[in-house]
Amino acid sequence: MSQTAPEPMTLSESVHVAAPPEAVWALVTDVGRTGEWSSVCTACEWDDPAVVADGPVVGATFTGHNTSGERSWDTTCTVTAADAPREFRWEVNGGLVRWGYVLTPEGDGTTLREDWEFTTAGQEFFHDKYAEHAPRVIAQRAEEARTGVPETLATLKRLAEASVAAP
Repeated sequence: MSQTAPEPMTLSESVHVAAPPEAVWALVTDVGRTGEWSSVCTACEWDDPAVVADGPVVGATFTGHNTSGERSWDTTCTVTAADAPREFRWEVNGGLVRWGYVLTPEGDGTTLREDWEFTTAGQEFFHDKYAEHAPRVIAQRAEEARTGVPETLATLKRLAEASVAAP
């Protein structure tokens, strides 16, 4: 009996931010602050800060430190798009998961969209790693994205708007 590959799981959510794209861009590309808005990623740092001294570039890497429940782990993230101030994307551990932000000017502010994709390769990796527990772990990760992305966007909105309102 042949087994078909799982379909990628995806999620996209948007929020309007009363701040210009440049201010939102400065925030979402400051990976050192990720722990302020992510429910799972507690901290990040650029692996070679000199490479990104003038802003993120495609191919730059950063390490993410994550916690969910009693489990903690690190990830290697590689920037796949860095088009200031429009798009910032990265993939985790060679493409197991993909994340990104798209910024679109709208009126006096910015529409900020966050995208998440749990790739086919990522799900297959989880099946190999977690065996019979994989469906539960995959469902947990999908639920964390479903609840975490809107929370992340709400926090980013608050932080960006506060940064432009400050004297």
